[in-house]
Amino acid sequence: MSGLKHHPVTIIGAGVAGLTAACALAQRGAEVTVLERAGALREVGAGLQISPNAMRVLAALGLESRFRAISLPSERVELRDSTGRMVARLDLARHRPGDPFRLVHRARLVALLEQAAREAGARIKLGHDVTELPDVPLLIGADGVKSRLRPTLNGPETPFFTGQTAWRALIPAEPDAAPVAQVFMGPGRHLVSYPLGQGQRNLVAVVERPDWQEEGWSTPGEPSELRAAFARFGGPVPEWLEQVQDVGIWGLFRHPVAAHWQDGRRALIGDAAHPTLPFMAQGAVMAIEDAWVLAACLDAGPDQEAALARFQALRQPRCRRIVEAANANARNYHLRGPTRAVAHAGLRAVSRLAPARLIERFAWLYDHDPTTP
Repeated sequence: MSGLKHHPVTIIGAGVAGLTAACALAQRGAEVTVLERAGALREVGAGLQISPNAMRVLAALGLESRFRAISLPSERVELRDSTGRMVARLDLARHRPGDPFRLVHRARLVALLEQAAREAGARIKLGHDVTELPDVPLLIGADGVKSRLRPTLNGPETPFFTGQTAWRALIPAEPDAAPVAQVFMGPGRHLVSYPLGQGQRNLVAVVERPDWQEEGWSTPGEPSELRAAFARFGGPVPEWLEQVQDVGIWGLFRHPVAAHWQDGRRALIGDAAHPTLPFMAQGAVMAIEDAWVLAACLDAGPDQEAALARFQALRQPRCRRIVEAANANARNYHLRGPTRAVAHAGLRAVSRLAPARLIERFAWLYDHDPTTP
């Protein structure tokens, strides 16, 4: 017996997590209402890398072909040093030929999910700021790192500032830009770039800067400061940075994976449950996985408390492992001195002698199928 047919569900937040959940729940017959503070779903954020584990969910939702139309295939990931010299190459197209890795602007994914949720029957109320948590049969907190629901379930928490600050910008892409994600690694800093299609290139640059204490995407930065921070980088980086006109800046904070994701009537998904540093490209992917698993658990039977408990049991260990992997990459990208030289030499050797090994280290991540019970 379906646990979702005509079941009312209220979701706070119309980002990737909230809209994917709205789509998954409404397609199963739930009566879904999404409450979003913003008056319009604006072009917030920039590039996303979507790996096969999330693509399986988009396919199960009937959105794969539409998503491919707004995204680019990601052929490989290149790790380079600050001069632009190749350190290692993860050839996704060659070593995982059947797996779709895609690059997309967040705004295009959000627009697709909004349309799909509405088509499934979900109601999306924009300009609705939740100041008090509504008393409803089922409340889903998909409202990010500053979630209003998370403190209710977990009490007050203080995130840990990592001492790292990130810039995010969009620049014009070269007409012949290869669909490749490139990571340029230097002492105490790194820069990631990849094309997004529709003439756009994404830039994310991270530097160790212990004086920054603001979390969030919306703080405007100075392009000149970004250029100065990466002035010693080579390869295409100087040309890219010269094209930056507008840039956002934010501090990177480490949050614990929530101890309590649900209480039988309310549940957390996405960044509200497990904020992650952006060093595994899995923030949006985890949100998409969460949404499907939550809907599947609720649809399996009428016992909502049991369904939410099962959801947390299924998702918490996996998300914790992904967050820990992202924390490790935050250290590995910024190595200094002899440690950096040794690590880069080892990566070059593995990339040359056993290139498939680098990507297969993450088979546990990419082979996962959230749509399989």
